[in-house]
Amino acid sequence: MSTSTSDDYVVRAIRPDEWTAVKQLRLDALRDPVAHLAFLETYEDAVAKSDAFWQERAIGSGEASESARQVIAETPDGTWAGTVTVLVEEAGTTDWSGRSVERRQGHVVGVFVRPEHRGNGLIKALFDAGVAWAGERGAERVRLFVHADNARAQGAYRKLGFVPSGVVVAFSKDEAENELEFVLER
Repeated sequence: MSTSTSDDYVVRAIRPDEWTAVKQLRLDALRDPVAHLAFLETYEDAVAKSDAFWQERAIGSGEASESARQVIAETPDGTWAGTVTVLVEEAGTTDWSGRSVERRQGHVVGVFVRPEHRGNGLIKALFDAGVAWAGERGAERVRLFVHADNARAQGAYRKLGFVPSGVVVAFSKDEAENELEFVLER
């Protein structure tokens, strides 16, 4: 994946040595008012994870990884304004929910844009980079899950061309099926 730039941001893959920034951005995301709808983990769980966990995460989704890519948008002063992570799911495997993966696809997770950077097209730049990376790896489509009550995120994903597939799941056995699958066909 190449790096794209504008006057406001550089959109690029993370580097493994940036694990402390990866950790900080995730912790900031988990403090967002809708984090309980957008993320599976809590701030308390994430802050308790070891440095080794964050180092492994940065390696596993960094610029050299072929199975996952975390893309960030960096401002000229070095602030990370937002992020998107895309995982590659292989045809013939079973996903996290126990469903069969029918084709090679990208799975978007960990979407976050800092509030002061929302509404200016940054999310499109992040998704463009992540979707392009998945496409370079042969993904036939890209999917994501969004909570039924997260109207803001649903609206953003629709603007990016994602549409509901009709699949609805629960992320844990203790909750109702309230996560909607959205897909972008390539």
